[in-house]
Amino acid sequence: MNTRTQTKERRNAPMPIGKIGQRRQVVIPKKIFEDLGLETGDFVEVTQVNRTVVIKPKKVVDADDVLTPEEEKIVRKGERQLREGKFVVWSDIKHGLAR
Repeated sequence: MNTRTQTKERRNAPMPIGKIGQRRQVVIPKKIFEDLGLETGDFVEVTQVNRTVVIKPKKVVDADDVLTPEEEKIVRKGERQLREGKFVVWSDIKHGLAR
């Protein structure tokens, strides 16, 4: 195998490693980055399992967008009532108010 062949094979091989920068930043290989649908600025969870670093994509939500347990209970009740047909159409309510 000559040097030219080795270089060509190396160029076509997937990059299985990332690089740690001066500020402990990790470069994720492009294919993995794209396959996971990541975008610059996304958050990831970094954990250690034995001697392995595990990086998982995480979606961060605003605390105002999360329901409290009580609010969630109310929403579930409303969804159940809708499924059971226990609701009033807005036009009926509006018509009743006009009287």
